[in-house]
Amino acid sequence: MKMVFRLLALFLLFVIHKENYAQDAHTLRNAKEKPYGKENRLLKHEDPPNMVVIMCDDLGYADVGFNGCKDIPTPNIDRIAKGGVRCSSGYVGYSVCSPSRASFITGRYGQRFGYERNAQYKTDDPNMGLPKEERTFGDVLKPLGYTSGVVGKWHLGAHPSNHPLNRGFDFFYGHLGGGHQYFPESLNIKDSYAAKNEPESYHTWIMRNHEAVPPRKYLTEEFSEAGVEFVQANKDQPFFLFLSYNAPHSPLQATEKYLARFPDMHEGKRKTYAAMVSAVDDGVGLLLDKLEELNLTENTIIVFLSDNGGPETKNASDNGVLRGGKGDAWEGGYRVPFAVQWKGTLPAGAVYDKSVSAMDLLATMTELTGATVDPVRPLDGVNLIPYLSGEKKGAPHEAIYLRKFDSEKYAVRSGDFKLLIPVKESKSLLYNLAVDIGEENNIADQHPETLKRLEAMRVRWDSELVDPRFLGLIHLPSWKERKKRNRQASDKWFAEMDVNEDERITETEWITWSKSGANQNGNLKTKDLFSMDIEGDGVVTREEFEVGIK
Repeated sequence: MKMVFRLLALFLLFVIHKENYAQDAHTLRNAKEKPYGKENRLLKHEDPPNMVVIMCDDLGYADVGFNGCKDIPTPNIDRIAKGGVRCSSGYVGYSVCSPSRASFITGRYGQRFGYERNAQYKTDDPNMGLPKEERTFGDVLKPLGYTSGVVGKWHLGAHPSNHPLNRGFDFFYGHLGGGHQYFPESLNIKDSYAAKNEPESYHTWIMRNHEAVPPRKYLTEEFSEAGVEFVQANKDQPFFLFLSYNAPHSPLQATEKYLARFPDMHEGKRKTYAAMVSAVDDGVGLLLDKLEELNLTENTIIVFLSDNGGPETKNASDNGVLRGGKGDAWEGGYRVPFAVQWKGTLPAGAVYDKSVSAMDLLATMTELTGATVDPVRPLDGVNLIPYLSGEKKGAPHEAIYLRKFDSEKYAVRSGDFKLLIPVKESKSLLYNLAVDIGEENNIADQHPETLKRLEAMRVRWDSELVDPRFLGLIHLPSWKERKKRNRQASDKWFAEMDVNEDERITETEWITWSKSGANQNGNLKTKDLFSMDIEGDGVVTREEFEVGIK
């Protein structure tokens, strides 16, 4: 009898186990068959998303509509923010072009691998540019079947070994150096590798992959059309596009088509700058229209940003309430216009105030696609999608860091507080950006424990970095000569302003000088006086003035 009960018990266990197995299999089958909804897309995309990153060059923080610009309409750029998330605290990895792009394209602080200077245009130096051991978007996404393209400015090395097609990308239409002439008649050097230096590189023909292409039209239009062409050609497969405009970087050049859009704007730098931004906006519109035409918007993450803050006195850009500009550790140096759209996944018209970074973009794609990460070179970014969607409520980053080796500038932003060492041998300053976005009120004395905490974070991060591995543009004789001329100009301006001859400039002296006509080109604004006042005592010393006149 006991044997019968044992057999019966075994039979019942078998039936229960079989039923549970069938239910588990049914659940798994349904999970596989169920289309990816919003919550699933945040983790890993069954149909891998495309990514388009549109990067401007030297664009001011306040020079797009979604950041409040009034005199330069940017309706197409604003479409990205309206259809997605405006990141009000969007940062890049550095406050000048080449190192910023190196951080973006690798997802890592460039200071970790010695990329802390604007690369010189040296076609004979394989080490002048992005180190070969660093992986780019192209390298990371290629094993997953992605086609990756770069259109526009490269500026990560002019040696053939650093050509985009030799750094993981499948398509290139652009120039290798840090800037370019915009009018086709000015492009008179066919071979990019024949250019001997940075000024000559501005005159090369555009490269289509490895082939020199005869110039046809205004350069911004060329790049916009090439970006649209890339999307059209790769509509049936996953792709990554880096549309890397060199506008509105100098030289300030625009066609009458765009200048005519600003009839009431005073002739000068700002008008030409506005025309250049308007040309970019047209191109962004063409690209967005193409994505919509191909029904790709819900499967394409679109990002707009600048590579660094605007150099206000050089190209008439406007960083708005932010202090400083390109090259600075103030917010105006590396806090940039930043918007992310992924229709159907991210909310439309939202604003995200916590700190995000250009380095997050590669980390986002890595996690969404399941791409592998080099354990020896971990990424500094995070997947932004759960944060921008509201799924994750915490801050994406404990801190955002900046180091400028040659000028010994540092910044650490953690939450609302920011530690700043604005110039060499300066004492550490502290600001609460939540109530003082313009960095006007140093509160270091009131918050010694916060200053100590951020200083410890800075020291720890700095210990992980290496020294620059190549000389930059600032070490060229031509650059040193320009710096000498700037010093002579600053001495002249300082002497004109310092009416009391006390080696200090007050706001009254500044305004008097401005109204006298000496500043007739508008190179210096009252706002610049406060940016130079490092000590925050209401006056600018000669030393502060020399630092401020870059």
